Amino acid sequence: MLMRDTPLGDRAFSLPIALSAFSYKKGQEIYGEGEPARYIYQVRHGAVRRYKLLSDGRRQIGAFHLVGDIFGLENSDAHHLTAEAVVATEVVLIQRESLEALAGTDAPVYRKLLDMTTRNLQHAENHMLLLGRKSATEKIAAFLLEMDERLTKAGIMALPMGRRDIADYLGVAHETVTRMLSILRDEGVLDFIGNTQREIVIRDRQWLASRDQPN
Repeated sequence: MLMRDTPLGDRAFSLPIALSAFSYKKGQEIYGEGEPARYIYQVRHGAVRRYKLLSDGRRQIGAFHLVGDIFGLENSDAHHLTAEAVVATEVVLIQRESLEALAGTDAPVYRKLLDMTTRNLQHAENHMLLLGRKSATEKIAAFLLEMDERLTKAGIMALPMGRRDIADYLGVAHETVTRMLSILRDEGVLDFIGNTQREIVIRDRQWLASRDQPN
């Protein structure tokens, strides 16, 4: 669902654009909602969540960005969501103006920016569908399949985010996420590795795929 790419493919770190790398502690804000969108970001290490605080105080996470993902490309001059480090995270910053200027003279860069914008729109549509699902099982199944595709190495899915983050992304209660994951473990759909229960092995992807369908 989400982008997993370098900002400009294999040319990302050889372009004549000023690049800066910054490190953020767990929970530290990278940029806030409403702040000027002067940079485009790439996750080098760690993970980032982008979210909005609702009027009733609830938090709605709109996206998770993992290693290699790009974020911060807006269709206006300000950020629509707040970006925050999920764990200790390092990101690379690319000046938006410099990148846009280069895109005006470099066709491959222009195509890459267009692809980035299209992927952002596709993710927004996918997330709207996810939030509109009637069943918590469908939401959990969709999330696990997404993370399985993006994170699994050597058969193990290592989640950087906790249960509350997952709940705020799916629009369900924290207790619902915990309960559903326990049920899926008991039914043999997945298994936990270690005490944190953030390392997951998917045992039955076909079962998850069959539930990844909105009613």
